[in-house]
Amino acid sequence: MGKRFSTAMLSLLTFGLVAGTAFAGQRGAPAPQQAPTYRAPRTKDGKPDLNGIWQAVNTANWDIEGHGAAPGPFWQLGAEFSIPPGLGVVEGGAIPYKPEALQKKKENFADRINRDPEMKCYLPGVPRAMYMPYPFQIIQSTDQIMMVFEYAGALRTVYMKHSDAPADSWMGWSNGKWEGESLVINTSDFIDKSWFDRSGNWHSDELKLTERLTATDKDHLNYEVTIEDPKVFTRPWKMSMPLYRIVEKNAQVLEYKCIEFSEDVIYGHLRKVPLVK
Repeated sequence: MGKRFSTAMLSLLTFGLVAGTAFAGQRGAPAPQQAPTYRAPRTKDGKPDLNGIWQAVNTANWDIEGHGAAPGPFWQLGAEFSIPPGLGVVEGGAIPYKPEALQKKKENFADRINRDPEMKCYLPGVPRAMYMPYPFQIIQSTDQIMMVFEYAGALRTVYMKHSDAPADSWMGWSNGKWEGESLVINTSDFIDKSWFDRSGNWHSDELKLTERLTATDKDHLNYEVTIEDPKVFTRPWKMSMPLYRIVEKNAQVLEYKCIEFSEDVIYGHLRKVPLVK
């Protein structure tokens, strides 16, 4: 009896010691903390300073979805204009096309030489302008934020005091606001001519975007965009990627007015003597 009592008491004391130690450790140990959010330098009005020249470094302009390497549109171009592989920037699986819209996407890709607006140096639209393989500059003020793109000399104005679009356009109409460290941009009033990439991913004139630009350190921005278009997609979907600051000495956005390189593509059939027979 005494032996059984002693064994039971020892077990209880051991349990109590272990439980008490664990409890004390829980009370005394500091709670796990998240890494502190980066706080960007401030402009004179106290907002995060996003000024600079930035560029995406990915293959989204070829295809925003994951894809393997593939030949270019003409075999004569060999490897020089082949399609590089990419992991994609679309989150949550495949783009949620409606069936008839997916069919049009496939037709766009099959006829991309004639249909892709980039071939004709048309304005790239948004969000495509943000991840084409060319730099762009953010010029920030209190009431407006300008984005100056190297490709086609495209311009984009983000109005920090809400205003309404006078008409639909290639680049849409952008109204912005600050939410903590993030610049949030709501863009709508698009025409339906621009594409998301060279693979034929497209939208209608009901496209609406919600973009977030957030500095993650002095040389990187996180870019997120949520796409809504009830004519084309079954639900909203999202893309995200980092943007990198161009840090080379004397970095600048150069002039790339590509329209002169596409005149024959657009008007060559009007020549008395066609350039290509």
